Amino acid sequence: MLNNYICAIELGSSKISAVLARVNNRRISKLFFDYLPSKGIKNGSIINSTEVIDGAGRVLKNLKNKSGINIKSVYTNISGADITFKQSHAIIPLAERGNKVITRSDIDKVNEQARILGSNLEDEIIHTMPISYGIDSKKKLISPQGLYSHNLEVDLLLICAKLSSMQSITRVINQSGYEVRGLAFSPLTASKAIFNQDSGKKGLSLFCDIGTDKTELLVFKDGLLQDLVILPHGGNCLTTKLKEQLNLPFDLAEDIKRSYGIIADPEKIPEDKEILVKKDDFYKPIKQRVVSEIIRNEAQMICSKIKEAIEKKVKTPELSSFIVTGRTVSLEGFIETLENTLTVPVKLGRIASPHLLSYLKEESALNQTKSLTYLTSLGMICEVLGDKRRGLTPAKKSSRNLILRAANRVKEVYQEYF
Repeated sequence: MLNNYICAIELGSSKISAVLARVNNRRISKLFFDYLPSKGIKNGSIINSTEVIDGAGRVLKNLKNKSGINIKSVYTNISGADITFKQSHAIIPLAERGNKVITRSDIDKVNEQARILGSNLEDEIIHTMPISYGIDSKKKLISPQGLYSHNLEVDLLLICAKLSSMQSITRVINQSGYEVRGLAFSPLTASKAIFNQDSGKKGLSLFCDIGTDKTELLVFKDGLLQDLVILPHGGNCLTTKLKEQLNLPFDLAEDIKRSYGIIADPEKIPEDKEILVKKDDFYKPIKQRVVSEIIRNEAQMICSKIKEAIEKKVKTPELSSFIVTGRTVSLEGFIETLENTLTVPVKLGRIASPHLLSYLKEESALNQTKSLTYLTSLGMICEVLGDKRRGLTPAKKSSRNLILRAANRVKEVYQEYF
């Protein structure tokens, strides 16, 4: 049963942003937004809990004041180096003799067995997604429900997070005064806001989120997640190059990148065009063409790394769609550079979820540009609204006794087999 609101907060490396949705009969009636620059997170991991507690508390308090809703619980995200993914396989008998029709209960049972077989003590599974199912006579089925078979098997993709990371995230939210209702992997939940019910249903689709300090690639086939890749390259790579080559403070280099960063052909910028930057209490001129050349070279490097990663997973000519998001792609010429590198059409991610589109048509306060700032939080809200059974994976409380935890796992596996 949903509350009359859903609140989702993204703990990111560049910003802490949150969205509060007032909900009526599983429809969004009003959205409220707020964000602050992030100071305590790097590469998706918390490095200063005090800063994150303060930032999350302030953002959520602002949403309380804007909406008049007494927020008690939130959904939040997890990403970065502490995320792992793997495949798990399971098979169950359906009948002692002969065949039986496969039901939803049978599918849930084989999925649960694959989840148990793929779990361990150090990680928590935050997403489980079937890659394909198999029955006696057929393999690579998307849905076996309603078919007859003697056995049922599944290949399951598991996205896991280190237990310590989940505990740290839960603790900072709790210390901010709120309960964590569920956790989600950032780019996967962001894709929920980008894809509608029809997009990605046929062929290979690739969702690419270029973040502050990493790039995350998700490969979908016929609407099902098949693989994902996390690259240690993001928008900060461009800023760092400007900082190093122009001998500037990082914050100043970031401002120059956002205001004057053009990745298009630097030769199109007049050679005498200059940018005045304040350094050590005096203004120093910097040629904009030089800035463009530095940013362009680094952007081409990021695009090449993306291409290398993709080619290890799929053949680019087979891609049905390539969608990219992130503030870096808004730099002039970035999408064109990515297209030229990949030699496939690249589209900027736009809100397509039916849960949000109906609201977009009625509420001018949320436009496509603004929505991309809150993409992960909006995706979490879409996922909760779209799953009538359970919403996002609940945040699991860790056992104080690891021996008891291990015993419970052994008991689960024993019961599944015997």
